[in-house]
Amino acid sequence: MDRADGPNAVPDPRGIMMQNQAARATRPFRFGVVAPIGSDLPAWRDRVRRVAGLGYSTVLMPDVPTWQPALAPTLATAAAIADLRIGSWVYAAALHEPSSMAWEAHSLSVLTEGRFEMGIGAGRPGIEVELGMPAVSLAERRTRMRESVAALRRFDGPERHTPVIMAVSGPKSQALALEVADGVTFVLPADDDRAETTRRVREFGDGRDIELAQHVAAVGDGTAPFMAAPGLDTAALRAADSLIILPSDPAAAAEEIQRRREEIGFSYFVIGADFAETLAPAVAKLAGQ
Repeated sequence: MDRADGPNAVPDPRGIMMQNQAARATRPFRFGVVAPIGSDLPAWRDRVRRVAGLGYSTVLMPDVPTWQPALAPTLATAAAIADLRIGSWVYAAALHEPSSMAWEAHSLSVLTEGRFEMGIGAGRPGIEVELGMPAVSLAERRTRMRESVAALRRFDGPERHTPVIMAVSGPKSQALALEVADGVTFVLPADDDRAETTRRVREFGDGRDIELAQHVAAVGDGTAPFMAAPGLDTAALRAADSLIILPSDPAAAAEEIQRRREEIGFSYFVIGADFAETLAPAVAKLAGQ
C-alpha cells in the first residue's frame, strides 16, 4: 500500500506545501525602506521625502539603542515629514517590557491615524547584554512577544487594529506568529538557498492567509546597514542562490520579485535606504499590482 493511502496514511509533504500556498490570497506588492539616521539629520529628512516620492509604502526604523535616536520619536518625525506608513523593523523583545512597548506602538498608531505597523522579533542574540541589561532567554523573548501583542490589542480596543509583523526563525516563533500576527518575515540564514527557503516558507502555516514579508539585506554588490550581518559576502549569496539578495538592475529585480511572489508568496519587500533609488523603477512598476 502506498504511504498516502489507507487509514494510517502519512500525508505527502508536497501536498501540504501546495495546500498552504494555495490557501493564501495573492496580495498586491508593497515595498518598505529601512532608513536609520546617520550623523546628518537634514539628509535623513530629505531621504524620507524622496522615499515617499519613489512609490515606497513604508519607512521603517531599526531598534538599536545608542546607535541612533529612539525609535518612537524618530518614526513620529518621519510620519510628519511625509505621507506614508511607518513601522518598527523590528522591536527587539529582549530590550523592552511588553506593556510599555505595546503602549508606545498603540500611541504611534493613534498619532499617525493608523499609518503605523508594529514589527516585533526576539532581538539579536546578546544585544541586551551588550547594552548592560540582564540576559533574556529565547523562551522569555517569545513570552514577551506574545504579551506585547496581547497588550497592544487591549490598548487598541475594538475600534483599532495596529498591524503586527513578526520576525520568526524556529517552529515555536512561527507558531506564535500564526496565532497573533498579521504578517511574518523569516530570519533567513545567509547560506539558505532558494530551494531551502521555498520549502521553509511553503511549510509555514495551517492554511491561514498571512502576509509574507522578505527582508532584503543586499542589493547587487552592496549590503544594507542595520539589515546585513557584518562581512556578508554578496558573491557567496549569489552563488548560493540566496533570497536575501536582489539584483541591482531594476528590470532583473522586478522579474525576481515577481517570481518570488508566484513561487513562494512573498508580497512585501523591505530593503535598505541606500538602495531605494536603485530599485525605484522596479517599485514604480510593481507597487500595488
